[in-house]
Amino acid sequence: MAKRDYYEVLGVSKGAAEDEIKKAYRKLAMKFHPDRNQGEKAKEAEEKFKEVKEAYEMLSDPKKKAAYDQYGHAGVDPNMGASRGGPEGFGGFAEAFGDIFGDIFGQQGGGRRSAGPQVYRGNDLSYAMEISLEEAANGKETQIRIPSWEECNTCHGSGAKPGTQPKTCPTCNGAGTVHMRQGFFSVQQTCPHCHGTGKIIPEPCTSCNGAGRVKKTKTLEVKIPAGINEGMRIRSAGNGEPGTNGGPAGDLYIEIRIKQHDIFERDGDDLHCTVPVPLTSAALGGNIEVPTLGGKAEIEIPEGTQHGKTFRLRGKGIKGLRSSYPGDLYCHITVETPVKLTEHQRKLLKELDESFKKGGEKHSPHTKGWADRVKNLFK
Repeated sequence: MAKRDYYEVLGVSKGAAEDEIKKAYRKLAMKFHPDRNQGEKAKEAEEKFKEVKEAYEMLSDPKKKAAYDQYGHAGVDPNMGASRGGPEGFGGFAEAFGDIFGDIFGQQGGGRRSAGPQVYRGNDLSYAMEISLEEAANGKETQIRIPSWEECNTCHGSGAKPGTQPKTCPTCNGAGTVHMRQGFFSVQQTCPHCHGTGKIIPEPCTSCNGAGRVKKTKTLEVKIPAGINEGMRIRSAGNGEPGTNGGPAGDLYIEIRIKQHDIFERDGDDLHCTVPVPLTSAALGGNIEVPTLGGKAEIEIPEGTQHGKTFRLRGKGIKGLRSSYPGDLYCHITVETPVKLTEHQRKLLKELDESFKKGGEKHSPHTKGWADRVKNLFK
């Protein structure tokens, strides 16, 4: 397949200036870069990326551009007698490509960037807060104490001993970064001498050891929203670690941990609890009281209620952060067998047992069905 015109590939006119060509290349290279195109479009994007790269590789080199303008593709085809330039011949290409990587991966700097110390955002902090289930359901306002940094009163933030001043780093000349050329690419790294500050401190302040700030604690007001759940996080912007060289501070993330409740277990917006019921109440039926987060409620259990029966109380759960209605409360019945019987009680139970046996299968329908399944198992 015949190659497209390099100017057409970059979308510029033949008389375009160097800056215009570079700008067009950077825009297209970022658009078709493999790291930004995945899935079905990856193959097509890769081919266009290579085409754009080749076009800029030729038009960014004055000698190759002149040969291409005069002879077309034949003027820069190595098979037609034109020479391939070494790594130095791709100076403009390497510089722009370095900028592309900087833009794609969020690095500070690349080819031609203004000098000066690099600015870095502070690290985020994490704080684990334990609250009760009632507090998670209803919300609360509380205070927490977290570490913070304040300007050193001795050196007033300079980091230098009073009467002295920081000096420009001789390694990076105050830029905070150093450049290393590797083949086509110019790689920018944080200066290993000043660690990106652009300055060195010959005589550090004894109060802050040259940091220019001291560690203290501060109190924050925190509002826990109603319906929050285990593992959710509350973001407090700007309350993380301070940035470097005037960079913005990080954020504080408050991670919620909910204490185990004595009665309830939470499942999303629903609550579950186990309700013990005396044998006689389960057999005779009636009304029983059950707890909810908002107080007491009453449920009616029918005569002959079996162990494991579940009753649902609508709207007695928790209204989650993103829910329109509260969840439900599920009460799981456990039939309690009497213990520590008196002789009189034993006698009454034996009489009751004899009465059940005389009544046949109607008093124990589950036992009859279970016995039949066991017989079938061993046939």
